[in-house]
Amino acid sequence: MTVLVTGAAKRIGRAIALRLHRQGMRVLIHYSTSEAEARRTAEECGNAPVYRANLESVTEIRAMFHEIGRLDGLVNNAARFTKFDVMSIEEADWDYIHSVNLKAVFFCCQSAARMMQPTGRIVNISSLGGIRPWADHAHYCASKAGVIMLTKALAKALAPNITVNSVAPGVIPFSDKEAADPRVASMIRRTPMGRAGHADEIAEAVLFFLTAPDFITGQVMAVDGGLNLA
Repeated sequence: MTVLVTGAAKRIGRAIALRLHRQGMRVLIHYSTSEAEARRTAEECGNAPVYRANLESVTEIRAMFHEIGRLDGLVNNAARFTKFDVMSIEEADWDYIHSVNLKAVFFCCQSAARMMQPTGRIVNISSLGGIRPWADHAHYCASKAGVIMLTKALAKALAPNITVNSVAPGVIPFSDKEAADPRVASMIRRTPMGRAGHADEIAEAVLFFLTAPDFITGQVMAVDGGLNLA
């Protein structure tokens, strides 16, 4: 199974790529600016092919998929995250988030679907922020809620040949400094499982959707220790 992971150079994308490689899949590594990290991830994935594309550009997205050729799976992981008081968000701030978090997800799905013959699997990484509102991240929450609804709409549009599902991570800090941030620490305390999540747990959920029966489509799996229930 050949699977493209966008934003695979670092953090959750890197964990997903490494997990899929351990599963025996042929992983394709996408990056935008983090070339050194992408090539390190690719080396750890058996010298996987590396592709660069600015996901703000539909032209570059389509060129990347044309270069790739046939594809069995796509993991839309690449995303941006910023914090703004809702009254200070400008058009550029909105577009900075939505151009990658939502628009690029659609056009990557469209490009991948054209290459998936006879069947394919798409997994979109959304967020707890697409399920629960965060006052200082209204633009981000809107983008990730859009990913969730896009997942459901595409699951209907691309059936029966292609499944489309989403994984919504909860709190996944990558350093003690991130975990110590007051807002992050508060979310961890409210998590019913009593801890933060790990990138490998997100990767396991992605692997599930890539290998699950094709009767599972249009679903959103919150991997958040139950925080969406709090």
